[in-house]
Amino acid sequence: MTQKSETGFWRLKDPLVLASNSAARQRLLSEAGVPFIIQPANIDEREIERDLNSKSADLIAQTLARTKAFTVSKQFKNRLVLGADQVASCEGKVFGKAENINKARELLFALSGKTHRLHSAFCLVQNDTIIFQTLAHADLHVRQMTSQFIDTYIEEMGDKILSSAGGYQIEALGAQLFSSIEGDHWTIMGLPILPLLEALRHEGALIS
Repeated sequence: MTQKSETGFWRLKDPLVLASNSAARQRLLSEAGVPFIIQPANIDEREIERDLNSKSADLIAQTLARTKAFTVSKQFKNRLVLGADQVASCEGKVFGKAENINKARELLFALSGKTHRLHSAFCLVQNDTIIFQTLAHADLHVRQMTSQFIDTYIEEMGDKILSSAGGYQIEALGAQLFSSIEGDHWTIMGLPILPLLEALRHEGALIS
């Protein structure tokens, strides 16, 4: 568990509990002035994805976010706990993080020249009760990529390519994959921050 510094906007004694190890989500919360501690849910995301394989990408993302939040909420009585997750879909197929480098390479080739959608969900829980949950989308248009580019990209990214849905981090080298994007920065990064901030203000956690 990691403690993050508090800011003057926060009104509660205890910071938000983030049920995730995601560096991107941690950065978004910090930049938005939301103090938090990190307590990963340590759930088997791949098993949940397999169980929901025939379901929609929206439902998978929402289920993963809720499961993370409820799992961690059991450890933190009276605390606000945030679970979040993101999956992607393309031409009717749902995908998340690649299992290994070879799978990541296959995924990048499959996305080349196509448009895919990111489904970013979060769930805010307190004492096993959902306080607020939402889902947001972003559509990303991948340019036609050469084999040389994909191989170079994978070599430059290394294992980091396995840490996010689609095999890219758009705030870094992943920007080179795209020709255009429709959707806000926070949704693409995996945490729709504006509805989260509004929910926290509604709960009196942030100065309104």
